[in-house]
Amino acid sequence: MASSSAGIVTGLVAAAFVTIGVLAHQASVTAPADLGPAHATVSPAPGAVKAPRDRRHPDALPAGSGTGERVVYSVDDDRVWLVGPGNKVRHTFAVTPGSVDPAPGAYTVTSRSSRITGSDGVLVEHVVRFTSAGGVAVGFSAAVDDAAAKPDPDRPTGGIRESRADGDAMWEFATIGRPVVVVR
Repeated sequence: MASSSAGIVTGLVAAAFVTIGVLAHQASVTAPADLGPAHATVSPAPGAVKAPRDRRHPDALPAGSGTGERVVYSVDDDRVWLVGPGNKVRHTFAVTPGSVDPAPGAYTVTSRSSRITGSDGVLVEHVVRFTSAGGVAVGFSAAVDDAAAKPDPDRPTGGIRESRADGDAMWEFATIGRPVVVVR
């Protein structure tokens, strides 16, 4: 019986070391430098630098927003870019943010819903979520009645509203796992 107990303890110790090794590896993995750090806080870091813009082309993709196929969202410009192969902008459009902004950084699309009631009580469609901030889910959506969003500053909402046409484009493009880059 004593050797059986020793074998169990040895097995548990070995399993603990494997678990620690896996966790240490996960903690050391980071997003590519060109996408910036991953964050999920309520507001951008104080003094965060705004991504440079082409003043002659205000709708141009922000410099420093990464490479490859991705969604780029500027919290300062209230604009989204859907970037396809070859770093080519497939579609860009203005949005109306909720009262909670995601921090600048790299994220991925984590869930989608075809139609739900938003946190503000509005029926929305083509919901594409990519993070949470302050306990509030943050993602893109379009009001089914295509009404302009009027966020209540006293109520934390993470819905970034787009028109129904832009919501259709987002829904087609932003599948689960698609990178989302948030810039100032």
